[in-house]
Amino acid sequence: MATAEGTPVLERNGQPVSTGPYTLKTLMKDVPLSAEGQDPKISISCVEYWDGNLYIGTSASEILHFVSLPSEAPDELNSVTYILASRLELSHGVSAAGSSFTKGVQQILLLPSVNKACVRCNNILTFYSLPELSPAFGNTKVSGCSWIGGRNLDINDNEQAGPEIIMICIKNRIRLVKIGDEPRLVKNIEYPGCLASARRGRFACVADTHSYALLDVDNQQKIPLFPISSLDENVETSADGAPPDIIKIAPQASGNVASTRSQGDTGTSDSTTHGRSTSLGAFVGGLGKLQPASRSRSRDRSGFTSPGGAGGRRSPQEGVSPIRSVSSIQSPSGFPQANNSISKPVAGSIHDDEVTQRKTNQQQPVILKPHISSPIASEFLLTTGTSLTDPGVGIFVNCDGDVVRGTLEFSQYPGTIVIDGSDSLTAKSTGSPEDDQEGFVLATTKRTLRGLERNGLEIQRWDVASEGKTWLAVSEIPQAVEDDSDALSSDHTIGLVMTQTVQEIHFPEVGRRLRSRRLKISGNTGDKEAGNVDNRHFDLGTQNLPEDWEVVRSQQEDDFTRRLGKKRSRVVTWSGSSIFWVVRNPLVLRLDSVIDRVLHASQESRLDQNRLVKIMGEIHNQEARTETDFLSLEYIRQKISIILFADLATNRLDVNQHVNEQLFVEGGLDPRVLLSMVPLLREDIVEGPKGIWIHAGLVALMERQLLVSSVTLEADEILSRPEEFDLLGLTRRYLTIWRQRKGFGSIADEVQVFSTVDAALLHVLLYQDQQSLGGSGGSSSIRVELYALVDNDVDCFNRAVKLLERYRRLYVLSRLYQKRKMAGSVLATWRRIIDGEHDDGGELIDGENEVRKYLVKMRDLSLVEEYGTWLARRNPTLGVQVFTDDQSRVKLSPNQVVQLLRSRAPDAVKAYLEHLVFGKKNVQYANDLISYYLDNVLAVLSTSENARSTLAQSYESYRALHPPKPTYRQFIIDNAIPASWWHDRLRLLELLGGSHGAGFSYDIPEILQRIEPFEDALVPETIILDGRQGRHQQALRLLTHGLGDYHTAINYCLLGGSSIFHPTSGRVDSLSIPSREEQATLFKSLLSEFLRIEDVSDRVERTSELLERFGTWFDAAYVLNIIPNSWSVELVSAFLISSFRRLVHDKNEAMMTKALSGAENLKITAELIEKCEKLGPQVEAVEPPVSIS
Repeated sequence: MATAEGTPVLERNGQPVSTGPYTLKTLMKDVPLSAEGQDPKISISCVEYWDGNLYIGTSASEILHFVSLPSEAPDELNSVTYILASRLELSHGVSAAGSSFTKGVQQILLLPSVNKACVRCNNILTFYSLPELSPAFGNTKVSGCSWIGGRNLDINDNEQAGPEIIMICIKNRIRLVKIGDEPRLVKNIEYPGCLASARRGRFACVADTHSYALLDVDNQQKIPLFPISSLDENVETSADGAPPDIIKIAPQASGNVASTRSQGDTGTSDSTTHGRSTSLGAFVGGLGKLQPASRSRSRDRSGFTSPGGAGGRRSPQEGVSPIRSVSSIQSPSGFPQANNSISKPVAGSIHDDEVTQRKTNQQQPVILKPHISSPIASEFLLTTGTSLTDPGVGIFVNCDGDVVRGTLEFSQYPGTIVIDGSDSLTAKSTGSPEDDQEGFVLATTKRTLRGLERNGLEIQRWDVASEGKTWLAVSEIPQAVEDDSDALSSDHTIGLVMTQTVQEIHFPEVGRRLRSRRLKISGNTGDKEAGNVDNRHFDLGTQNLPEDWEVVRSQQEDDFTRRLGKKRSRVVTWSGSSIFWVVRNPLVLRLDSVIDRVLHASQESRLDQNRLVKIMGEIHNQEARTETDFLSLEYIRQKISIILFADLATNRLDVNQHVNEQLFVEGGLDPRVLLSMVPLLREDIVEGPKGIWIHAGLVALMERQLLVSSVTLEADEILSRPEEFDLLGLTRRYLTIWRQRKGFGSIADEVQVFSTVDAALLHVLLYQDQQSLGGSGGSSSIRVELYALVDNDVDCFNRAVKLLERYRRLYVLSRLYQKRKMAGSVLATWRRIIDGEHDDGGELIDGENEVRKYLVKMRDLSLVEEYGTWLARRNPTLGVQVFTDDQSRVKLSPNQVVQLLRSRAPDAVKAYLEHLVFGKKNVQYANDLISYYLDNVLAVLSTSENARSTLAQSYESYRALHPPKPTYRQFIIDNAIPASWWHDRLRLLELLGGSHGAGFSYDIPEILQRIEPFEDALVPETIILDGRQGRHQQALRLLTHGLGDYHTAINYCLLGGSSIFHPTSGRVDSLSIPSREEQATLFKSLLSEFLRIEDVSDRVERTSELLERFGTWFDAAYVLNIIPNSWSVELVSAFLISSFRRLVHDKNEAMMTKALSGAENLKITAELIEKCEKLGPQVEAVEPPVSIS
């Protein structure tokens, strides 16, 4: 009894050796080849498998029949037990004395459609019934059988029903026999010595010991093709007509392998040595001899004849005609020839000693075993070469005998070939459509390993060009004697066959890699802020999970991945006493082995980033055809991402230019996994209640990386390097791309993932911007990205607040609050900055004005009141604008604002009242404002002698000015001092002077009472108040003698004492202007004051100017009476002339008016007379008097 094991063959340290497209799975080990124990002389000669039945033919002419028993345990999918059902001994003797046949069972051909088996043993064909191998057809035997086969490959095994036609090759002919309930001869084909055949419908490709031919079995025609060995000119058959024993006649020379591709390692791709030529003469012609080109180039399609008579053979020169004209030069044997007798192979150069050995071999007759396969319905693949040790060539021919496609090259002439995949008709090859899309040729060859020959499979693609070759070792070497040279030298024979039935083979290691497991990084995050661990796990809310939820999920993952990693194969190989399935190597195992080799090599040198990047490029556009492929590609991308990122985190000197953020994004790995390798960012990771789940194969890798990761970016020297080599820069760009995936429904744990991405990106930006603030060469674009991040909101709000507080970026924090519409927090943060708390960024410029503009846009009354009054306390002028701006969304009445300011910002009340009175012309609050002004001015004057002297000095300076001079108001404005009380006095004069019109009134007695102690210092105020009380004479006296402001005195007369100390623009209200009689009265009083000016020259000048400019308001007689008699007429001549002219003008005007009135009277009288005449006289009746009795 033997047990099939589920582990890969030749596995070292848990990693498969094979990195090629195929790997080996043990079908059976330690096959009991002998009933009496192990006999080293007995070997396996052929193998067949059908429907759980394993048939093994041995060199001892026995067939071992094993029956499979599947395991009862569901987890052990590959644990299939085979029990020996029978041992069939075939005692066929040698047919003729002296003949040397290959001993043992040579072929087992199963015909499931009729439940029959054909067995060729020692060139004797027998028939048996399936599955127990009981004799059939009366134990019929066919002697001298050199080959059985020729089943119609166009018919799928699943479509085959009823009898089946096969080809039985005997000494002189090929028999087409229909196998059903009994064998029935269909026809004989005269083709002696057939050693191999393959049939597609009516076309069959056959071969003897010398050459290949194409047969039309229906029309009895033959197309000779080309020889198997170009060095084989004419090799006769044996005396009894049976084909010679190939192996014994031309044994493989041990130790004389001249392979140009011998490798010391198994499973390595030979992509640099594999070539494909579309010209037959480019390679095959170099294998043959140069012969006279005297043969006809026409194709010979003739009937079947026995060349040279019965049992005889004609030479290749006589029996084979050329069939193609691929090259311009062809040999008589049908090969296109190159210019030289031995062409240089495409694969590479040959050393001088190999060329010498090849020339020696050319002088000896060499017989090679023919190989015929059919990759697709219209083509056959044939092999040719020169010797067993020289390279072989695979040639594709179609059903017309023409060479198609290019050629295949084998490192040495193969012992057996099998075609697997890439044909809809041969989908039965593996039963896996995703595998059949790729066509491979598997050939048994030898290679040299540690100076010794090893058997193995050379694998290459046949359906595409420019694909590399790989080699898969098959020789059975126990691990215990791996280093024993004697054990290594004991090589075994190797076989390869495509069995009848497809077998499903499971790779449990695929599921072990692809299943999900929880990655725990909490214990490896290093130092953290106090309380941050809880936030990492419960910041997004906790869930009530059962205690065993992780165990349950792990079991679910195991159940899911158990169905992954299933492959189907019908290719079997054997070596020694072991039999293996040749299975398509699962994508994840193949690429994982390559990656592990790169990692292993990096222990002694730097990581080969180029190799990993190349793998990513190779699978970039690879389409996943199955769920397993999808997960495998995902796993490989993610593993490469982890390895490269870990390498960047520790070795950042020579970075491949293709190792960028796009590569990591393409990997599709949860960004939290990569960030966990950077201690600076680990505390930003949000695992969530269920943690982070990734492929189990990555968990172990990550656990190792977390243990060795020691990146301390706070003291990282790479910050001075170019941006493209900066790990932080790469991480920043990687996270930025990840943020663009928000909203994608395909992302698992979306909330936790994007919370982590936002937190880590913010952390990186803050760190890099901090370096730029410190003069470390940061880029201004960092701050732009930082603003864009917080302005677009983040999913990690609490973490973002902590980071911004830690890095003292208060302004950025306020922007984050703005995005969340947290107005109170925005204003509180700005207040912290304005009040002096340090902000490393220093971005808040003119913070008070920013607060004002923000408050204007707010609708929250409480915040406007709180921060508006706070701003008013700091800057009254700016603060009151919050309440006075017309664009403000919070509207308060003036009374409310005044009360609010009086209670919270008293210093801002005056500014607000000024806005109301001067800005809004609201006289309702003018008295309050006057009171504020008086309080400020009087408080200063009562306490400051300097202020009183300043005012007195201003009067003296103004009086000292010679006319023309500005008004006193303009004088004090032009010579204002930077003091608030001075500004308040100007505003006070403006209000008292009637700037708000005649309708504005204030409490004059109260004001007079308050300023009475400072009457000498506040002269303009006294003048205004006197005018308001009608004391014009006193007001004019103070203007003339107290101030010397003659211009204002004249305006006083014209305006009646109103609006004399405030700026006037535009028209003056006519209601406030006194009548002409009142003006004349005022001018009389002013004339009297001018005549009392102490300075004579000023007196004369001011009086003369007044009379000349405003003489119309004066009576000439009054003026002549009042002016001193000592004045000459010349001083008032201008006044007198104007007066006399005015009198004459008035007299003439009166006379003219009188004359015009008389004329008008005559005109009206004439019109009356005219109308009376028109009416005529009228008689009025007189009523008689009434008598009174």
